[in-house]
Amino acid sequence: MKIELLDSFGFVMTSTIQINNQQIEADLSKPIDLSITMRPAEDCVRAWYVEPIKIEPVVGDGFIGDVNQGGAVNFRNIFFNPHGNGTHTECVGHISKETYNILDCLQENFMLAQVISISPEETNGDLVMYKEQFEGKLKNGVTAIVIRTLPNPQSKKSTNYSATNPSYLDVEATKYLRDNGINHLLIDLPSVDREEDEGALLSHHAFWEYPENTQKHRTITELIYVPDEVVDGVYLLNLQTAAFENDATPSRPVLFSIVI
Repeated sequence: MKIELLDSFGFVMTSTIQINNQQIEADLSKPIDLSITMRPAEDCVRAWYVEPIKIEPVVGDGFIGDVNQGGAVNFRNIFFNPHGNGTHTECVGHISKETYNILDCLQENFMLAQVISISPEETNGDLVMYKEQFEGKLKNGVTAIVIRTLPNPQSKKSTNYSATNPSYLDVEATKYLRDNGINHLLIDLPSVDREEDEGALLSHHAFWEYPENTQKHRTITELIYVPDEVVDGVYLLNLQTAAFENDATPSRPVLFSIVI
């Protein structure tokens, strides 16, 4: 990886990176953060019937971890669920009997990603994304897909998705993406599967090919938000995850424009 820093006066900072035998030049000066901020508030995004995150000062033995309450430092506990309280990245350990953790499964942090906007189609009361909506659209060399569902209101960042039957991927669409080189699937929904599907989790199983041919290097990132000003196309993706030994972790996917 060759990184070129022009100077300290706000000029473009670029990086030349070789990915999959392709050399690309990316503009590092304008990161596009796809994560949704986690806040202890009712109007922060959540799903799966979890409560909003809690951030509380540690209290005990004459100590209080809050400067505004007389403490020397702010020293807080944070309570949250990685699957339900915001942007997160998960591995096959989410559905497997075996123990897999995201730190072992995610072996690459930089990859070529394609942003694709899709309008889910109504089928029997559900809003579903189908294989035909992706066919012929994937660019060569792309190993990650960032799916922005339409419409794309700002309210996605504050929605409680519990019991709302959100949009999801038809399993044949997931198989198509998998079979066409997608190893990292990012979506602005709480799940790639239907909210209530009697535990089938068809797209999760298909993407990871579990248990017949488990592909532990693949990841799914859910509850992102792609701003309207981000045009469909190919970007450099930096998929940042917190260092939790768990099947899922809060994450911060960041896109960088490719310099033509």
